[in-house]
Amino acid sequence: MPKRNIALLGCGAWGKNHLRNWAELGALAVVCDASKERLRFAQKQYPELETTRELSAVLSRSDIEGVVIATPAGTHADLAYQCLRAGKDVFVEKPMALTAAEGKRVVDAAETLGRILMVGHVLVYHAAVRELNRLAHTGELGRIRYIYSNRLNLGKIRTEENSLWSFAPHDVALVIDLLGGTGPQSLTCVGGNYLNPDVADVTLTTLAFGGGVRAHIFVSWLHPFKEQRFVVVGDRQMAVFDDTLDWAHKLVLYPHKVDWMEGQVPVANKAEATPVKLEANEPLRAECEHFLHCIRTRQTSLTGGASALRVLQVLEAAQDSLDRAGEPIRGLGDSEGGTEPDTFIHPTATIDAGADIGASTRIWHHSHVMGGAVLGTGCNVGQNTFIGPKARVGNGVKIQNNVSVYDGVTLEDDVFCGPSMVFTNVLTPRSAIEKKDQFRQTLVKRGATLGANCTIVCGNTIGRYALVGAGAVVTADVADHAIVWGVPARQSGWACVCGETLVLKNRQAACGACGLRFRLVDDETLEPID
Repeated sequence: MPKRNIALLGCGAWGKNHLRNWAELGALAVVCDASKERLRFAQKQYPELETTRELSAVLSRSDIEGVVIATPAGTHADLAYQCLRAGKDVFVEKPMALTAAEGKRVVDAAETLGRILMVGHVLVYHAAVRELNRLAHTGELGRIRYIYSNRLNLGKIRTEENSLWSFAPHDVALVIDLLGGTGPQSLTCVGGNYLNPDVADVTLTTLAFGGGVRAHIFVSWLHPFKEQRFVVVGDRQMAVFDDTLDWAHKLVLYPHKVDWMEGQVPVANKAEATPVKLEANEPLRAECEHFLHCIRTRQTSLTGGASALRVLQVLEAAQDSLDRAGEPIRGLGDSEGGTEPDTFIHPTATIDAGADIGASTRIWHHSHVMGGAVLGTGCNVGQNTFIGPKARVGNGVKIQNNVSVYDGVTLEDDVFCGPSMVFTNVLTPRSAIEKKDQFRQTLVKRGATLGANCTIVCGNTIGRYALVGAGAVVTADVADHAIVWGVPARQSGWACVCGETLVLKNRQAACGACGLRFRLVDDETLEPID
């Protein structure tokens, strides 16, 4: 016999769907709602259930392991927090909270207390969406270029939340999931308030992701007919998920392609649409079963707190843009890779999913940071710069225009790379022969300066606060504080931490600019004097 270990908070319009599913699963023990009428409805439908109007009566019960929250949106965060603090696993309907700060409080509580936190982004559990994710992640759609979603209806009109917060969470969650869990770099949101001066009935949100991917989400409860269409445009196939159609046609693939005549003129070649065979499911039932599975196994939910917090951050930024009449909000990201909130990414730059960009870093025109690359805080990346997927860039690094930082290159904190300087990664490259297994590591240590147009041959280390002159070709390791120039580069002196040239007397030097003192330990080692 199933274990009755679930309590349901809220038995309103959507809560009744929860009531039916949880009762049919045999897992529901008690329903809690402030309305006596709703409680009478629940007990009439399922006489075996207990009912209460008091949350404390639920939280004090040791047999209740999980609490499902289907109350008005404004109550979600506080109720979830109380339930977690009472030692319960929580399934809270979307949105988890109405601000990212409230959401983070809930997520932090779940992590600290070791409880399951699951958020009701129900479409993630739809059979068509699971298949769409598989098609995207296995590459069958090709490279995703564009996504759009229309969620429109003449439906229930709310006053406690606008159409953005009511309808868009589903689609924001789907878009982020399809693109590997990475949030957008920037967005805009515009809308209109027609029935209530303080509540947007219609919103259009446009999101820009790394790699040039764009998405738009159009939601409205003031529309003449129902439309729930989600379109993914890849460079191999296009997919359309239409939840208003029967199961045989809910997910359809269009293997259209674009050919280039004489390499210059694009010509669209249309192909026959192919419906995708799906096993029909009720997404909410699948979602409920998943919550029970997470309670038993302690497995993190597909729609856990971290992913829900990313959705909240996007919604909050979209609301900010909406309040500012569509002003672009830039520097978005998530806590697992992505960009920090005060990072600047120029609209022409490309930041691939999975790149980790630190706070206060600025990336300028036409630069490309590949997924897997790590950039620290406070960096400045000039235009036309490339940073490879295994490159590592520390804090406070300045990379001037037209520099490529390839795999195998590590730049420690406060390194300066002058305009058009060059790193190599293979000693004997050939166009026709792949030599990725011969990549050599290059390390540029803290505070070093690499002058304009210099070349650093791979496999060498540039020492701390070294200074490589403009146009030099470095073919060997460079000592800490050494000044080198020429082809091949040869040492000509020593540099202070501040960059000024040091004048040695009796193997010691004091910087005339900053006053730091150094001594020459041997002919190749300069060290500071405390």
